[in-house]
Amino acid sequence: MSNVQSLERAFTILEILSKHPKGIKLTELAAEASLSKGTVHRLLATLSNLNYVRQDQETERYRMGYQVISLATHFLDDHDLITSSRPHLLQLSQEINETVHLCIEDNGMALYIDKIESTQPIAMYSRVGSKAPMYCTAVGKMMLAGMDHEKYETVVSTFDFKKLTPYTIDSVEKLTEEIKRIKDQSYAIDDQEITEGVRCIACPIYDFNQKTIGSFSVSGPMNRISYDFLEERLISEVRETAARISREFGWNG
Repeated sequence: MSNVQSLERAFTILEILSKHPKGIKLTELAAEASLSKGTVHRLLATLSNLNYVRQDQETERYRMGYQVISLATHFLDDHDLITSSRPHLLQLSQEINETVHLCIEDNGMALYIDKIESTQPIAMYSRVGSKAPMYCTAVGKMMLAGMDHEKYETVVSTFDFKKLTPYTIDSVEKLTEEIKRIKDQSYAIDDQEITEGVRCIACPIYDFNQKTIGSFSVSGPMNRISYDFLEERLISEVRETAARISREFGWNG
């Protein structure tokens, strides 16, 4: 069955708005959506009436409406992975006092579905609902390592390998080599690959079929997430937390 064009266009607009938290003007939105201003204006009027879009009357910029937040909140509140993982991730975060992120794979991107902040003076800038490339994040690489060969090839074929920092993996060959290493050690490291000065470690969450259903990471400045701290404490604690969460989903490893 073919897509309903107006619905497809409406969701395209919502996806574009999600990438512009400060808002976007009609002309720019129409250009990004490759649609006429008239078509976009009509769709925005309907979405505004339903509270999925709102317009700042002073700047004339359009933003996501509060109804989207309501939908997302209901989804997150009822998401089994969040509900089962949070007590374990909260305990981990309290013990090491660093930021913890929980992610799933969504159309070849790492989607952040939960975050537990540390009380450290330098915080991690991230937000629930945002997405990040899989090839340069610890959580993303961990989930790539858990894919079967066919899905891995399909997902990796969509990557454009933008160089976000001098340390970002920038080729299929380098990524595949990294994924082999991750499979051997059962954890992944993001060593300033998406944000300079920040290091992350991630582990997978398995279900009863030994399938990777998500990943979580511990993130912090490199002076706090040092290699000594990783080796002496953090790797073992992250692995233990991953095992406890995975057992909630029937994993018997």
